Amino acid sequence: MSPHTTRLVRLPRLKVAAVGITTALTLTACGGQAASDSDTDDTPQGVVSRADAKKIADHYEAVNNKANAAQDEKLLGTVEAGQVYAMDKATYTLFGTWPKKEQKAYVKPFSYQDREYVIPRKGTATWFAVQAKSSENSKNSVLLVFDKVGGTYKMVLSLWADGAEPPKLAVDRHGLAEAVDPGTKVGKLAPSDLGAAYEDFLETGGKDEGKALTSTGPVENARKTYQRSSTKGAADGMATEKFFAKRPADPSVYALRTADGGVLALFPAAHKQESLLKEAYRSNAALVPNDEQSALGATRGTLITDVFEGQGLAELTPKTARITAVDFQHVDAR
Repeated sequence: MSPHTTRLVRLPRLKVAAVGITTALTLTACGGQAASDSDTDDTPQGVVSRADAKKIADHYEAVNNKANAAQDEKLLGTVEAGQVYAMDKATYTLFGTWPKKEQKAYVKPFSYQDREYVIPRKGTATWFAVQAKSSENSKNSVLLVFDKVGGTYKMVLSLWADGAEPPKLAVDRHGLAEAVDPGTKVGKLAPSDLGAAYEDFLETGGKDEGKALTSTGPVENARKTYQRSSTKGAADGMATEKFFAKRPADPSVYALRTADGGVLALFPAAHKQESLLKEAYRSNAALVPNDEQSALGATRGTLITDVFEGQGLAELTPKTARITAVDFQHVDAR
């Protein structure tokens, strides 16, 4: 993961178009305070202490920089897991297709600054979050989620932000955040429903699960992608283009109570995009993958299937379900 990985996943229109969805993130600093490091019997403990959270984040930062410099996915896998790891492994695969300027920026070491540690009470969660800014871009902030995977804390979700502040988080008098069960409904949707609701806009334009979502930038962009694909197709109209939701690489969802009684949720999402040459053209034409699709394994033929893994941020209240940010990475093509 890097401050440079939130990239527009929109492939060039060659003889086939494969379009992923990435919108500007809208998360800024969450208002939680650091959890107490006290170990007295009458003081509730966090999932980790603030000191341990700092050590975990420091270690991730150092190893991540080394892995990025060498595009070493095995090394990265010692500090990353889940949805982010699935996305970043693909980033390494695609690194060679990037312009030299982007490659140089990506491998430049960076650090997390102005950190705030968002730590739930021990026994209510296995994870904690870190809100920070990058030394490479002090205007944007990032929310990192660290969860215990195989006995080790690894970074599993991350969202970069550039926009309006999210709701203030609820914390107790000890500075501990309140984790929320992802299956708990807040209004019409639970945090665990968000990925399917978002993907419904790519599949149907929002006719099913997506009906419960409030109109936001990410949602409207997904709706427009559905409309474009269903009317114009791919390859200048020579192929159809359809989206199909799929199970994310890691379905884990993370949610925190907000001060106004709502929920701030970080969720995974994933989909396939199928471009199919129309029967009238199959005797004398083929879909030709572009550089990015070729790097991921696609070859020319009548069908190209692209796979995108992603993550999102949403604010849930009893009256609204607002997806405020999504970030997708092209991870496979066949």
